[in-house]
Amino acid sequence: MPRVILKPRKARPFHGRHPWVLDSAIDRVEGAPADGDVVELISDRDQWVARGVINGQSRIRVRLYTWREAEALDDAFWRRRLEAALRWRGWLFPEEQETAVRLVSSEADGLSGLIVDRYADYLVVQVTALAIARRLDRLAPLLAELARPKGILVRGDREMSRLEKLSLPDELAWGQTPEGPVFVSEHGVRYGVDLEGGQKTGFFIDQRDNRKAAAGYFRGRRVLDLFCYTGGFALCAAAGGAGETLGIDSSAKAIALAKANAELNGLANVRFEAADCFKSLEALAGEGRRFGGIVLDPPKFARNRQGVEEAMRAYHHLNRQAVELLEPDGILTTCSCSGHVSREDFLHMLAEAAQRSGRDIQVLEQRGAAADHPTSVTCLESEYLKCFVCRVL
Repeated sequence: MPRVILKPRKARPFHGRHPWVLDSAIDRVEGAPADGDVVELISDRDQWVARGVINGQSRIRVRLYTWREAEALDDAFWRRRLEAALRWRGWLFPEEQETAVRLVSSEADGLSGLIVDRYADYLVVQVTALAIARRLDRLAPLLAELARPKGILVRGDREMSRLEKLSLPDELAWGQTPEGPVFVSEHGVRYGVDLEGGQKTGFFIDQRDNRKAAAGYFRGRRVLDLFCYTGGFALCAAAGGAGETLGIDSSAKAIALAKANAELNGLANVRFEAADCFKSLEALAGEGRRFGGIVLDPPKFARNRQGVEEAMRAYHHLNRQAVELLEPDGILTTCSCSGHVSREDFLHMLAEAAQRSGRDIQVLEQRGAAADHPTSVTCLESEYLKCFVCRVL
């Protein structure tokens, strides 16, 4: 089998079971493997370390999948990994009907590059690694057998496709395509989800428990939900007893579905607008509007480490303006899905927003992704979502 030989003093992270071997850690490759082939990872002292899949076009040159020398990356291996991931979610959510659940969470489930979300009777697969793309023809039938969906849709990730040099179209991989939105229930609220044209896999399942937590602080308050997408936080707040609730997103298509979701739930205390969220904040401040609660759940601002500084400026601008719109004792629920932005970075940004605005900010809760989106302690990059529930005095 082809071998990837590490440079001196580069083996330690991989003995520690980190799954990404960057090109900068590699001394040489023996055996001329093709992209997508299985390779052995070997230390500079000729010690076997792990087994993975190579991609000569990516900065993540090898993705590691097993640290057991006797374990082959064959069909039985992929089945075992999928069964383990699905078994855990089955325990978490024994009643899966009309539930949105992440069944497979990439590195956290030992399946680097594979994300699988269940929406009622359908699966949406997001592929972020060539290793997985080359095995989709085997993985899709396995998922169909184990999860028994009506259909399996494949969605690409534009950023990762560029980095991995993938050409993977959005397509139906198995079964049938849903006719229109697929309906799911979450904490007593029903949502229609666009599996074919929505962002990511269709809905932000990772915020499930954060939506409920925030709603508990919004009772009786006037709430503003910025970057609301199809209404997740706004609808949960409105259903949980918030007063007038306003959701804003730049996508007219997302707002149309948010309005349909409000009607679906019979919620008259929520309305939605399609507009630029940054400009909307400025306009609301100019009008002298005030809110008892604000949600900030923007898209990923930092695509890489080089983008962190600019991302922090954007987070600061948003949060400072939101603080100025909040009434005394207002609740700010502010989020970052940028994996390159740490919790410490985000807290420092909030501290600066407090200093610049002259208002104290108390962190009531520090939250992350829901339990079906676990973090691997050997791949801390799998912790990406930060959610802070704050009181602004």
